[in-house]
Amino acid sequence: MNRVRAFILCSLLLVTIPATADIAIVVSKESGISQISRDDAVNIFMGRYRKLTNGHLALPVDLTPLKTRFYRVLVNRDVATINSYWARLVFSGEASPPQQIATPLEMRDLVMHNANTLGYMDSDEVNDDIHVVLTLHE
Repeated sequence: MNRVRAFILCSLLLVTIPATADIAIVVSKESGISQISRDDAVNIFMGRYRKLTNGHLALPVDLTPLKTRFYRVLVNRDVATINSYWARLVFSGEASPPQQIATPLEMRDLVMHNANTLGYMDSDEVNDDIHVVLTLHE
């Protein structure tokens, strides 16, 4: 009887805890970039680097529904801290924050058609039209 209860409890826990996919940082297949380092990703998404590893202007883009997870995994900061950071940079005229995109479909479309865009999405939503340059694991 105790084994049955334990099995039911474990089954319920597995059902109620959602599995999260890795986060893939993506670029256009036309970008000429095969991979980037984690440090490069941090520097680009935090506005410290303005160029991609191929020397072209970097256009980082945030996927709004994934933004909290992304910055927690990338720099171990919450969104409020990130927003405050960007407010200071914008006020001082040093940089502009990443463009905001609302859906993975919009992200794929923007990345696919712009070789300078660097975005991110759940790795299970990446298709063959774009290229993964770095995968972040939670």
